[in-house]
Order: sequence, then C-alpha cells, then structure tokens
Amino acid sequence: MPALPPLPDGFAARPLHADDAAAVAALIVAAEPGDDTGEYPEADDVTDEWTGWKLDLARDGVAVLDGSGSLSGYATVFATASFRDSFRVSLDGRVHPAARGRGVGGALLDWQLARGAELHAERRPEARATLVTGVLGTQPDLEQLVARRGLEAERWYRSMERPLSGLPAARSVPGVELVPFTWDRDDEVRRAHNTAFRQHHGSSERDEATWQSLFTGQRSFRPDLSVLALHDGAVQGYVLAYVYESDARAKGYREVVLGQIGVLPEGRGRGVASAMIGRALQLAADDGCARAALDVDSGNVTGALRLYEGFGFETVRTRVSWSVARPPITAD
Repeated sequence: MPALPPLPDGFAARPLHADDAAAVAALIVAAEPGDDTGEYPEADDVTDEWTGWKLDLARDGVAVLDGSGSLSGYATVFATASFRDSFRVSLDGRVHPAARGRGVGGALLDWQLARGAELHAERRPEARATLVTGVLGTQPDLEQLVARRGLEAERWYRSMERPLSGLPAARSVPGVELVPFTWDRDDEVRRAHNTAFRQHHGSSERDEATWQSLFTGQRSFRPDLSVLALHDGAVQGYVLAYVYESDARAKGYREVVLGQIGVLPEGRGRGVASAMIGRALQLAADDGCARAALDVDSGNVTGALRLYEGFGFETVRTRVSWSVARPPITAD
C-alpha cells in the first residue's frame, strides 16, 4: 500500500475502517446540495457497496480527519477480478464541502493513482490497465483536478428519470413471454448479461460471486419488480429493478431504478426491450413507486438512449468517465 497522502495543516489520514460507513454516508449527504448525485445513502448502503466490491479497507481505503476527528474526506480503490480488454481500476471518494479547495482532494487522488498502480501490479500485471473515475457535471473543480493529474475524458453518461404516471400501453412481442425474475434463473440471467454486454465499453464478465455481490444479492434488489423475456423457454432479455429505501426516506417518495437492461443480440430489433421496460414501469407504479430512473452510456452501441427517450425518460444529470491507461508491467 502506498504511503498515506501528505495533507494540509489541520488534517490527518488513516486507513478507512468498516465502522466509518455512517460517517461516509453522512458526508455524501452533506455534499448532496452541491454535487447533486440524487443519492442519500445510509450506513448500510455504504457497507453494501464496500462488501460488494470486496474492498480490503485497510489497503484500499483512506479516511481524512480534521482536527476534531470528524471525517473530512475519503477515497477507495477497487477492481473486479474479471475483465475484457483492459483491467479497470475504479477510483471513488468525496471531500466534505467545508474542506474543499484546501488540497485534500488532490492528496486523495494522488494516493488513489498510486494504489491503483499497485492493484494493477498485484493482480493483473500482464494486462493493460485503465484507472478510471467519474466526474459529475456539477463538479467542475474535480474535473480540473483530474485533468491536471493526466486523466482524460473517455465516456459520457446520463442519469435519466420519468414519473410513473401516464405510462404507455403494454407492449408484446410474438413468441416472447414476459415473466417475473425467479431465483432459479439467476445464473441464466448472469450469462445472458455477459453476452448482451460483450461489446459495451468498459464491460467485464461477471462471475457468479461478483454478479450476486454487485447485483442480485444487493438489499435494494427487487425481483418482484424485475422482468425477464423468455423465447422458447430461455432468457432472451432482462430488466433488473432496485428500490433504495434510504433515498425514499430522504426524498419523500419511492423511485425504482432500472439497473441492468439487456437483450441477447439475436433478440434485438424486435421490441423486446420496449416490452420489458413497459412491464417493469407498470409493476413499479402498481407497487407505489412515484418515479423511475436509469443510467445510460451516451455512446451505447444498441441505441439505448433513443429507446429511453421514447419512453419519456429525461436527462437529469450527466457524468463523465475520466481515465488514464497503464501498459502491461513487464518483468525485469
């Protein structure tokens, strides 16, 4: 693990601890008025994310404390075991609004880049690596910081939402049956997802453990609001739905998030995705959700953006993926 970052006077750094989850959640909520992520996590949500990504907090996380011992910032570095073209290492973190503009963010980013290089060397030195972080459109200072550290904008994403009123009429596809998600098909859906996203930028194969820890094993996953499309008895498409109760408590209404949407290549162009999304929206409305949300890669090769706009989803925030590439590490 690289040395903890040097910090401005009045701040100290230490490894992140599991019991920092509540403080991290509180920091994110405190930053929400300016950052506008749309997220209001609680301690359990933060713990779920750390567990899902299998973070070794003692090595892959840093906490920054002010003189009173309160959390002023944090940073994490994580990667999944599997990948396609490049071993992708994600850099995540936040600085409390009261501590911004004082060098804390730069120190944390320097640590993340160093730790990301270590992860590359430790886990997949024979492969190319990409260190990547997301910057919201509301974070111009962070955008300038990552650019100064040599990262480049690689991909543009949109968060989209729509109310769950005035929903379009149900759609059907000849030969395709829409059914709820059931646990006996969990691994079949995983394999369909791996196939459906094979050509998508930055995607990676999901093994069984990673699939469950990041997707269907999450507390927020709602199998009853998720939809599968079956053709000849096999999964041809899927919509996986999530409801984050901490966000509902903060916002005063429940929102369904359509987290993963995919159709196998042979099923595309027939309206399968439209039929599944329409069913998922109606299920969520019937369950008392007021809004629906999803994220989309603006360069999605399947034309997903046009599909979602056709369903009345509108862009509410943007995010840019910034990255720096690392060549394979050769032995001396």
